[in-house]
Amino acid sequence: MPVILKLLTVALFTCLSLTAYGEKLRIVTEPWAPYVYEEHGAMHGLDYETTVIVFQRLGIDVQWQFLPWKRCLAMLEQGHADGALDIFHSHDRDALLLYPSEPLSEVEFVMFYANERPHPAQSLDDLGGLTVGTSPGYLYGTPFSDSTLFNREPAPSHEANFGKLLLGRIDLLITDRRVGRHVIKAMGLEDKVSQAPIVVSRQQQYLAVRRGAGMDLLVQRFAAELKRFKQEPAYAALSAKYGGIQAISTSGHTVEQQESGAQ
Repeated sequence: MPVILKLLTVALFTCLSLTAYGEKLRIVTEPWAPYVYEEHGAMHGLDYETTVIVFQRLGIDVQWQFLPWKRCLAMLEQGHADGALDIFHSHDRDALLLYPSEPLSEVEFVMFYANERPHPAQSLDDLGGLTVGTSPGYLYGTPFSDSTLFNREPAPSHEANFGKLLLGRIDLLITDRRVGRHVIKAMGLEDKVSQAPIVVSRQQQYLAVRRGAGMDLLVQRFAAELKRFKQEPAYAALSAKYGGIQAISTSGHTVEQQESGAQ
């Protein structure tokens, strides 16, 4: 049997195995606006809507579930979920997960400060003696995690961190640039909060699936279709819908863009 025909046969059986008897691909994720979030009972976001379109083109039905990020990881490990949306590539999870070659988007961790108490940090060295608000379970990179120059204080949500910032309980907070801007707009803080120049770290995020029969081909097909979609006007319109967020392609070109911290 020709190689191409073999691949097509495997792809067909992969799709059939997922859809037989009404089965769906079970994807878990944590709200991470504007990449993926729920509003008025409906799911939205650049990465969510992109993933939905790609899976529709592949003919695969998906069941979505929002959970805290640590619970998402536990469900993957226990086999209760087939994949996770907006997850960082970690070599520690290579034995469990498969990652497409094409990322969905790129996270850029930056810092924000209250205009009444400005701290326009250029580097981590500028944070000596300060307190930085963080989110539980989020990974911001080794230099940030290992530094002894400043204190870290977690909060249960991004909104809580911004509230503490305005009250002076923390000096700065760290989060993804686009997530921070989304929260600032939602809370009406445009005139009260500014972004510091420092970029702490950057990480690409993916749709990853558990290893299993046919899943290696599934991630190949997902990556190919995702890459095609990024070049279409429909993706440009979707990107503009979420504030001009751009995705990073494996070609190295900007198309313009958990783990969700620990993702």
